[in-house]
Amino acid sequence: MSGVDNYNKLLIRYSSNNSNYLGRQFGDKKNLYRSSYQRDRDRIIHSTSFRRLKYKTQVFVYDEGDHYRTRLTHTLEVSQISRSISRYLKLNEDLSEAVSLAHDLGHPPFGHAGEKILDYCNRDYGGFNHNIHSIRLVTELEKAYQNYDGLNLSINTIDGIVKHNGPNYLIKDNLDLLPNLKKIIKINFYKQSSLESQISAISDDIAYNNHDIDDGIRAGLFSINDIKDLPIIGEIIKKKNKQFKNKKLLRNEIIRSIINFMVTDLILHTQKNLKKLKIKTIEDVYNSDNFIVSFSPKLINANNKIREFLKLNMYENKSVKEMTSKAEKIIKTLYRYLIKNNKKFILSDHKKKWGLERSVSDFIAGMTDKFAIDLYNKIK
Repeated sequence: MSGVDNYNKLLIRYSSNNSNYLGRQFGDKKNLYRSSYQRDRDRIIHSTSFRRLKYKTQVFVYDEGDHYRTRLTHTLEVSQISRSISRYLKLNEDLSEAVSLAHDLGHPPFGHAGEKILDYCNRDYGGFNHNIHSIRLVTELEKAYQNYDGLNLSINTIDGIVKHNGPNYLIKDNLDLLPNLKKIIKINFYKQSSLESQISAISDDIAYNNHDIDDGIRAGLFSINDIKDLPIIGEIIKKKNKQFKNKKLLRNEIIRSIINFMVTDLILHTQKNLKKLKIKTIEDVYNSDNFIVSFSPKLINANNKIREFLKLNMYENKSVKEMTSKAEKIIKTLYRYLIKNNKKFILSDHKKKWGLERSVSDFIAGMTDKFAIDLYNKIK
């Protein structure tokens, strides 16, 4: 018996395990030493799209400083949190990790600012959505194999990426962009996602909120004193203030403690939900009306207040908005330029298959911040 088989014996019945494995997008040859989801993780890590995340904005553009989160470091932090939670709950941590590593592949340069303006530029041709683009990358656009497009991931992993935020009703308006996905009849877009995918989604929220607080303090947009009245955070600050006099160490300890509090709350409340809803099989998970993996009502309320604080004090901050405006100008200029001057940038086969406007959108979405800025400076 292989180590992969032994690992599956440790998983709980309603996890994504061998008994409910749906196969691979294009054929399925098993590996003696790695599970299907380990292989998916490895394919994602070795993809071109994953490497580009290193120079894509989280909040601060890459050249603002070396220590701010990029889309890559955020992705790795989500992966770490989701893997820890899945392991404790005896779920398939390899699947949680694979979904986490792929969830932001579709982000264009300059984060949500880039997505907003790219959607506007492409408004008459289907718009742009980073979640849809992530799915396109793993099922259509990555070119790593001779016999098929995409990464040929497990159907369970694709299902988790498609339904990263739950049932995906946006998908029906975008199936023309996803012909390979359209062929996978085993995915029901309108049912709930696996517990592993749900954990990845909530881990995204945990990482996003806490690390934006960390980066915001680091950037001087607000101070520890400014967040002391936020629920849960205030209690942690009061406790840690007595133990740590070094401000840098205090900030690190506060962020660690908030993440630990949120993970603990999530595990305990999810266990209550599993018991309350009498979840026995993965079909019970798919058929549930809402996310089973969730925070307690108290923490949901606290998280909403944290988001409100970050929106007001970080995302709407003057310096961040200036970066946003600059990013929008760069993307808009590049889009207009490439519509007219695309021959040396975009393959003719890609334009023939997807159309000019979508091909330009795909090309820009694949840029790093650095590449976009450099090209903009050449053509302006």
